[in-house]
Amino acid sequence: MKNKISNILSIIMVLAVFLSACATVETPEPTVEAVQEPTEVPPTEIPTEEPDPEPIVIIDDLGEEIVLEEPAQAVISISPSLTEILFGIGAGESLIGRDSNSTYPEAALGAQDLGGMWDGIPVEDILAMEPDLILAGEIYSADAIAELRNLGLAVYWQANPDDFEGLYDNIRDISVLTGTEDKAEDLIVSLTARVAEMDGKLAAVDTSPLVFYELDASEPANPYTPGADTFISYVIGRAKGVNLGDSLEGEWVQVSSEELVAQDPDVILLADALYGVTPESVGERAGWGEITAVVDGDVYPFDPFILSVPGPRLVDGFEQVAGILHPEIPE
Repeated sequence: MKNKISNILSIIMVLAVFLSACATVETPEPTVEAVQEPTEVPPTEIPTEEPDPEPIVIIDDLGEEIVLEEPAQAVISISPSLTEILFGIGAGESLIGRDSNSTYPEAALGAQDLGGMWDGIPVEDILAMEPDLILAGEIYSADAIAELRNLGLAVYWQANPDDFEGLYDNIRDISVLTGTEDKAEDLIVSLTARVAEMDGKLAAVDTSPLVFYELDASEPANPYTPGADTFISYVIGRAKGVNLGDSLEGEWVQVSSEELVAQDPDVILLADALYGVTPESVGERAGWGEITAVVDGDVYPFDPFILSVPGPRLVDGFEQVAGILHPEIPE
């Protein structure tokens, strides 16, 4: 009996120890992972389509509307002044064809020579070149331009400028057609500054010599000269001179030797010097030896493309004429 009690007590003691041990061991609490709030994902941006560029719309000096879907990349110029403007505004690389007289700058010679246009505009050659734009100056009639337009060609006809402001407007118009407005404005700023500088030098000049500007002496007794309301007359006047042709009727007119001797110009500018006319040959014309300009030696060969071509070099012409008429002004 005593042994049974002892066994029971032993079992109880073992259980007590076991339970005590279990009580001291803390059951770890289960870890709960933090729930991450979902970040807001921005919606995918739908790319917006670039709007189609607005077409270029401009009215030329014949009152005709020219529409280009984009700036012209393939241009034919059949007037030297417009060719010079094209290169002056940084659009020379677009020139693919030119008239034979468009020889400045030298880079223009890389374009196809379409001839002198004396026998008419070479329509078939132009069509084969598929130009975006044709630039034509005042020398071409409205009928000639209409013929090109009737063939579906875009032709911009531009009148000669009457003054420097007109020149700047012409430059701006060409720049719109070629997408070079910024470069055109840079050019205009430069030209304007040069004109202002020369105006300043001429401000103190109080003499105005009479000037005969000879365009063509194919008939030496009746040479051609620019009349009033021409850009050449404007430049001569701006340079503090008087254009002899202002007293004649018409823009580009012939004047008789008798009239020249009677008016007695102080200065003669030979824009036909490239064709063999010299100061010496002028003095040999009947009656011309009495003219003051011949007597005093004030007969000067003059590059016709500087002043007779109303492009950006018109300002060069202004500077040169002013220097000839008034050598006393500072350079």
